[in-house]
Amino acid sequence: MDTATQIRTPSAAAEAGIYHYDALDHAFITRRVEAFREQVQRRLSGALSEDEFKPLRLMNGLYLQLHAYMLRVAIPYGVLSAIQMRKLAHVARKYDRDYGHFTTRQNIQFNWIKLEQAPDILAELAEVDIHAIQTSGNCIRNVSTDQFAGAAADELVDPRVYAEILRQWSTDHPEFLFLPRKFKIAIIGSPQDRAAIKLHDIGILTKRNAAGEPGFTIYVGGGLGRTPVIGSKIRDWLPVGDLLRYMEAVLRVYNAAGRRDNIYKARIKILVRETGAERFAELVEQEFANLSGDRFHLPAEVVAAIQSRFGAPDFADLPAVSPAYQKALAENADFARWVSTNTHPHRVPGYISAVISLKPIGGIPGDATSAQIDRIADLAEQYSFGELRIAHEQNVVLAHVRQDALFSLWRELEAPGIATPNVGLITDIIACPGLDYCDLANARSIPIAQSISERFGDLDRQHDIGELHVNISGCINACAHHHVGHIGILGVDKHGAEAYQITLGGTADENAALGQLLGAAVAADEVPDVIEGVIRVYLAVRLPGELFIDSFRRVGLAPFKQEFRDGQR
Repeated sequence: MDTATQIRTPSAAAEAGIYHYDALDHAFITRRVEAFREQVQRRLSGALSEDEFKPLRLMNGLYLQLHAYMLRVAIPYGVLSAIQMRKLAHVARKYDRDYGHFTTRQNIQFNWIKLEQAPDILAELAEVDIHAIQTSGNCIRNVSTDQFAGAAADELVDPRVYAEILRQWSTDHPEFLFLPRKFKIAIIGSPQDRAAIKLHDIGILTKRNAAGEPGFTIYVGGGLGRTPVIGSKIRDWLPVGDLLRYMEAVLRVYNAAGRRDNIYKARIKILVRETGAERFAELVEQEFANLSGDRFHLPAEVVAAIQSRFGAPDFADLPAVSPAYQKALAENADFARWVSTNTHPHRVPGYISAVISLKPIGGIPGDATSAQIDRIADLAEQYSFGELRIAHEQNVVLAHVRQDALFSLWRELEAPGIATPNVGLITDIIACPGLDYCDLANARSIPIAQSISERFGDLDRQHDIGELHVNISGCINACAHHHVGHIGILGVDKHGAEAYQITLGGTADENAALGQLLGAAVAADEVPDVIEGVIRVYLAVRLPGELFIDSFRRVGLAPFKQEFRDGQR
């Protein structure tokens, strides 16, 4: 099938802001569910061994972890409707232990799945256009983007349109289902990188040229894990019509030249590093030229058709600043504090994006109970046109909230325990499930996150410290992106015991940088004390108005390292 014809023009628009599947999509995911049901039955009967079944279940999002099967469900580019959100709550209640875990790939994971029930779960999810296809395996994974896409005041181009095009192009792509290793793509449409594009196999910055035409800057070879690498720019300007042709070229070069003999050297970042970014770009350009012609062209009418499915909600004509909103800010300090951390400027006057923190003090980062998921769905319908976003920081966004309704929304968040005003602060911790669930982990992540959250739980103190990102991974695979946390924590095995390495100065934004090692790994009960020492140095050296990352860049690692050495004596 030609690449362009793989992108399907949808039928009439349904819910504003949410892409709804057409008949072909429904038929496709229904066939996948029934095929997987037959595969599961063969596994249960013994007709398939675990080795034979493994690649089949992985391509349908099913992992076998420490205690049970884990199902990873795709949330393409992080966008959900309230109806879909409620279905996730239903799955958590009926098939899991009453909760779900939102991930850094804008997915949700259910950690206690019974194999025989997995096809039933997928069938129920398919009823509301949700699937788990290609959420694992050596294929192109869920395309991620900015959680404020289509709403952000600083956005130049809505990246959701192109994320959807990439989703359709990559799903069951006949050439790229068995790549040397997993492959991740992120795309943004704002100068501020809120999707960590330089840490992906392909990172795409959507922008406009001097004539106002949209196009792309392309980065390749980013990634974390055992060998963390910041991606390299290989194309400064790519016209929209060439997007799929260029993606094909990059993937073909990687598929042909990527190593398959060593799992630790199979990612595209290794190929780019060993080939050299300049030479790799030349190879891509050569392949790109070989793919010339209409077959790989992305027609403007297809882009327009997809874009029509992301029509704006029925925004009211409102003043840029609501008097009621300003009054609430002036009269309620707690509300003002929540607004200062948990909101983001909206492109439409009188609206704002609200972030619901899934990081209560002492809680498990990214976890939400079925009751909380249901309540968030209700609030989305009431306040945000039935639309939700999942952030890679493991929080939930109501993208389109009226300023004059924001105070009421905040009051309603308090009862279910999702009103914590800590987004972007030291307790807004990104953490993987770690050794509590994952058989790849060397150490637990959740108890470390909880202990840090409790140590720094005082809200006045958090706000005084200011913006500071803590990321905790239970192993070198870096699912929580510890390499690019302002404070990164990595669980390691130290002589048979759980221990933790700490890095400082990482960032995942447009100035992406890898953290620097503070010192030797420490025991779990020492981690909060070490973080306390880091904060003590920061508060002593910071200049007025200076954030942690700014202070670190100005003074360097040395004073923090000295504090660490003194604390270890």
